[in-house]
Amino acid sequence: MTTARFFLMAGALSAALAVILGAFGAHALRGRLPVDLLAVYHTASQYHVYHALGLLAVGLLALHLPSSSALRWSGWLMLLGTALFSGSLYLLAITGLRWLGAITPLGGSAWIAAWLLLAWAARGLAR
Repeated sequence: MTTARFFLMAGALSAALAVILGAFGAHALRGRLPVDLLAVYHTASQYHVYHALGLLAVGLLALHLPSSSALRWSGWLMLLGTALFSGSLYLLAITGLRWLGAITPLGGSAWIAAWLLLAWAARGLAR
């Protein structure tokens, strides 16, 4: 499978999952979670959507830069960041286990690196 196809599919599936989890939080968890944990869940969902769009951007750029290792790394780090950041916040909100918040910054760091690598890869585009 090409890099472009993989990250386009990953982005689309991640976006679908973000919508499913966001709807679950808005409908099934309202009234069941304290307001502060519902806000944590909302943050997870919001950033999940942003980075699903980022994965789509990686996939689209990969159509033009198929051999870019920076772009591949960017995509993998976006996926990792989503699992660590949003995943830890979803679980924290549902379980109330506050120690999961210690994992969240690792996901944020992966996302920062992903966006920087995306910028680095984009410099390879023709003017």
